[in-house]
Amino acid sequence: MASSVAFAEGGNSATAMEGWRRDLGLDYLFLLDATGKALAVSPAGAAPDPGLAPKVQPPGTAIDVMPNSALAAISPDLAARARLELVATPNARPTDRAEEDRGMVVQSFVPVTLPDGRRGMLAGGLLLNQNLVFIDTINDLVYRQGSLPEGSQGTATLFLDDVRISTNVRLFEGRRALGTRVSAVVRERVLDQGQTWLNRAFVVNDWYISAYEPITDRAGERVGMLYVGFLETPFAQARRLTLWLVGLAFLGVTAISVPVFLGWARSVFRPLEKVSDTMAAVEAGNLGARTGVTGSKDEVVRVARHLDLLLDQLQARDQELRAWNDALNARVEETTRKLILSEKLATVGEITAAAAHEINNPVAVIQGNLDVLREVMADRMPEVETEFRLMDEQVHRISSIVNRLLQFARPEEYAGWTTRTDPMKAVADSVPLVRHLLTQAGVTLLREGTATRLVLMNHTELQQVIINLIANATHAMPDGGTITITARDADRSGQRGVELTLRDTGTGMDAATLARIFDPFFTTRGPAGGTGLGLSICRTLVDRQGGSIEVQSTPGAGSVFTIWLPEAI
Repeated sequence: MASSVAFAEGGNSATAMEGWRRDLGLDYLFLLDATGKALAVSPAGAAPDPGLAPKVQPPGTAIDVMPNSALAAISPDLAARARLELVATPNARPTDRAEEDRGMVVQSFVPVTLPDGRRGMLAGGLLLNQNLVFIDTINDLVYRQGSLPEGSQGTATLFLDDVRISTNVRLFEGRRALGTRVSAVVRERVLDQGQTWLNRAFVVNDWYISAYEPITDRAGERVGMLYVGFLETPFAQARRLTLWLVGLAFLGVTAISVPVFLGWARSVFRPLEKVSDTMAAVEAGNLGARTGVTGSKDEVVRVARHLDLLLDQLQARDQELRAWNDALNARVEETTRKLILSEKLATVGEITAAAAHEINNPVAVIQGNLDVLREVMADRMPEVETEFRLMDEQVHRISSIVNRLLQFARPEEYAGWTTRTDPMKAVADSVPLVRHLLTQAGVTLLREGTATRLVLMNHTELQQVIINLIANATHAMPDGGTITITARDADRSGQRGVELTLRDTGTGMDAATLARIFDPFFTTRGPAGGTGLGLSICRTLVDRQGGSIEVQSTPGAGSVFTIWLPEAI
């Protein structure tokens, strides 16, 4: 190996080892000779455990538990990361320990031949204590998106002995349950008896459907456990709902079956020849047909007379049913008319609310500039020329919004008008309109753009979409932050266009909120925070031009809105 020659010759061994360690994602990497002597180490200054000699450690990969002193000899950072304060946990086995400072390490040993022909070994290790990337990767592999019902949550944990050293189980929002311990009954089954646990278990503060598997070290000793599980509550709710549905279905089938069976039994006990013609006539639609049987009062006559009586009642019921049918048709027609009216009223209400929402933005801008005008007009009139221009533009914008309201209400009577618009100019023209919002929220706005194409969209409408997205982003950053707007030429499905991206560093959105943000009247700011129509109207404006608007968001990591519009030809 060329690199081994560099080690033997005193070359740039430290740099090479450090590069290998970082590329492999290891916490330490040693080159040892057959006696266990370190020829090269990373990180620099690390002292390998004498037990790492190749004659003692066979090639391969295994789990090992290292004392804190051995970790400290390699790196003080590893020793500090391994140390966890134990947290009092309900149902756990009593203990006098206050902390866990040992380290669970994945170690790999690969035999190599040194340049002088001697045998050697590469030894590398990764500390699993508080290795959140490792445990989150396991959780993502076990619980892929959509594998659990809504409301359930998949979790994974790595235990050293019975202590959680790496987990995504949380004590409360923002803090993982590191240092908590497994329940005594699970510990006895898995660690003491070496069995796999597949059952419900109490995990930190809730019941989970759980699986625990013992972890053994290189010597075959049980040193910890691997746990995966998911919340039990959503499944219990689904089970109760299923039982209710089965019960209701049974009652429904019973209610339908009983009249059917009674009718069948009645037909079996009336197979009399003398009434067959009458029955045929009735089946043909002649409800006035009767047997007219007279004479003795034997069984057949009594049956025939009874049949006549039944036919009289049937005819009466038919007349009643027809009357009820007419009344029902009248009620259905009236109900349908009311539903249509309600739908129209709801549509008018939505449009009215949208108009009110849209009018608020330019009015707010006018008001803001009037405040500026009052402060500086006395002796700084030349400096407020921009504000006068903005007020004129916003008055014009109010008129455009009202016209758009009519366009939404009667699209067949109003045709939208478009122009060839420079998207970066629309962004630039929007900045003065939201500058007071950015200043109040302590938000910095950055603009980046390489777009050279024009889009076919009304300048005011595109400006309206940009302003709405910037305003929403400022509300998502109560403690300040950065908004970055970029524009670039982008093709989709073979069609040329422009892509506008607005990225913020705000609080982000969870999956439930993300699924509804474009719904009319949906808002996360409460009754006084807005009408919930801004993003719905933005999507309508973009879709009408043949474009698209998409969003990606992660809670705590901000949101990214992407608008694509076709090029104006």
